[in-house]
Amino acid sequence: LPLNTDYEARPNYPTGEILTSHRIYVPKYNIQHLLKNGENEILIHFGGGWYTQKRGRGFGYPKAIWRVVGEEQNGEFDFMSSENDMASRSYVTDYYFQNKEYQDLTKMATLEWKNATLAKPLDTEYMFSDCPADDVCEILDAVKVKQFEDHTVYDCSKNISGYPVFEVNAPYGEIARIEFSEEILQSGEIDQKFAHGQNFYVVGDGKKHTIRPLFTWFAFRYMSVFGNAEIKKVEVVHTKSDVVSTFESDNECLNWINKTFINTQLTNMHSGIPSDCPHLERRGYTGDGQLSCHAVMNILDAQSFYRKWIGDIQDCQDTLTGHVQYTAPYIQSGGGPGGWGCAIVEVPYRFYQHYGDKSVLVDTYPQMLKYFDYLEAHSENGLVISDKAGEWCLGDWCTPEQIVLPAPFVNNYFYVKSLGQAVEIAKLIGKEDDIPMLEKRIEERKKALMNAYFNTFDGNFLGAMQGANAFAVDIGIGDKRTFENLVKFYRSTECYDTGIFGTDVVTRVLFEHGEGDLACKLLTSKDAHSFNRWRELGATTLGEYWPNTRRNWGFYDRSHNHPMFGAVTAYFYDYIVGVRVVRVANASASVVVSPIMTSTVNKLCGSRVVDGVRVMVSYEKKDGKIALCITLSDKINASFRWQEDFYTLNVGENRFEFDI
Repeated sequence: LPLNTDYEARPNYPTGEILTSHRIYVPKYNIQHLLKNGENEILIHFGGGWYTQKRGRGFGYPKAIWRVVGEEQNGEFDFMSSENDMASRSYVTDYYFQNKEYQDLTKMATLEWKNATLAKPLDTEYMFSDCPADDVCEILDAVKVKQFEDHTVYDCSKNISGYPVFEVNAPYGEIARIEFSEEILQSGEIDQKFAHGQNFYVVGDGKKHTIRPLFTWFAFRYMSVFGNAEIKKVEVVHTKSDVVSTFESDNECLNWINKTFINTQLTNMHSGIPSDCPHLERRGYTGDGQLSCHAVMNILDAQSFYRKWIGDIQDCQDTLTGHVQYTAPYIQSGGGPGGWGCAIVEVPYRFYQHYGDKSVLVDTYPQMLKYFDYLEAHSENGLVISDKAGEWCLGDWCTPEQIVLPAPFVNNYFYVKSLGQAVEIAKLIGKEDDIPMLEKRIEERKKALMNAYFNTFDGNFLGAMQGANAFAVDIGIGDKRTFENLVKFYRSTECYDTGIFGTDVVTRVLFEHGEGDLACKLLTSKDAHSFNRWRELGATTLGEYWPNTRRNWGFYDRSHNHPMFGAVTAYFYDYIVGVRVVRVANASASVVVSPIMTSTVNKLCGSRVVDGVRVMVSYEKKDGKIALCITLSDKINASFRWQEDFYTLNVGENRFEFDI
């Protein structure tokens, strides 16, 4: 399966923008085991995915190019596609990549083969990538829920991305159809509100066939099957990315968040893109993607996946202004400066922290500076107040009540945060001459935020609503009262009132500043807007909006498969398990193990993999004592911190016991 990229320039880019570059990643296969003596035939069943997408988002008509190279007794050979190839329209007569496929089996025997015609060469760069392709990663049973007069409803036990494999035995010309949904009604019917228009059609030819979709996947838990068809199994399909970290505690809500985020994230990894949802949009939103990347890198084997996606982010920058698109690869979408465009800093920065590869910093650093210039050009009085004319200018997003934080406040926060990361990057890659300019901008932006949003009377930013004080504390503005007010506010509510960015920032700032117990109380809150409420509702993936979200028009709900709120799972490993990594200039890793103690967890076993070394932490509190065991699978520079004391860790088990 080819990886999704910004394949070539096309006319439906934002007005006046020229994207930085275009690339196509070429799949490569070893076909030796498929060859037979004599004549061999290659058959490509081709669907265009995003490339041939309709509704003004695609590039053009289907095109294919292939090459076979090898060696035999008579020497090397090299065969390439040409006009001697034969092409025919498929028995897949129609599909819309995001929600539909239509297979007409009556056409399988009547394909009309004609010589292929030359297509204009693409102005692009052809490349190889080690980013894993999509694969069948799990097989699920489909259980019949209810039999209706004309259809049967099935349940595959959890929300997934993938498709059913089913047996069709329909008379010639009769249609079998499957509808998909994330939810089911009490009546046993699938909930059309969460079907998102997903359908699969098969026209029978009077013979028995085993069928699966070929050019798309669906995102669902429940299926309604109409006609002469029966589901045999369900194949879970996503990027093959192994779960390498572990988390298990005696707190079932924390366990659920971790497990559910992993399922949500994996179902949103397709063709080298971390998507916002696997059904409605399927796009690599830079906001959602940068928000969750730290958690993903903590939990999954994702190095080659994010190296590829960083290239997509680089590709989608406007060469004229420095603007970074809201999605990578670019598909027309909504978003804003800061929380979206600053992905060009955040994702490479996190990539280096996790994997020690400075090359991504060197490659993207000039584009970071160009994006900073773009934010400067879209500022007034030191605040980022707009994005490209006619486009969205969001700050935070998906709050449980109406958004109250002004977009310039949130966008300036991201700008200051990215400038600070750029200072660190400049030191790492020998660009120290840029640091005075970067630090000057930091101070100017902090001053602008203080002037515009700080209340000197009570030490709050924006009434302490929706995590405003956490945003401020994170970039070092406000005064002593600001953090105290943050803690006071969330101790009084013990629930999130925050959107996708605020939830992450509040949780991390509390952990970082010694309030891990309060952070865990928010994570395990039983409020109407909480992870626990999702859990009580039986969710197996995280939603786009908190449960019971309200808007001006009443309660609002949409997709039930969005990973961004799960970004907080990063801190399960950083702080609850307590394995944190420090990179020094030569990219070697130092590990400090320092699990925070919280009243919500009394027993824990978790692990992270750092530079190929598994660091496992387990502990149990009992009778006023805590017994800890920290196990290193191999040699790494690691120490254990307990209160103010440090202990060197050796390969194998390291056991400790303390009074608590």
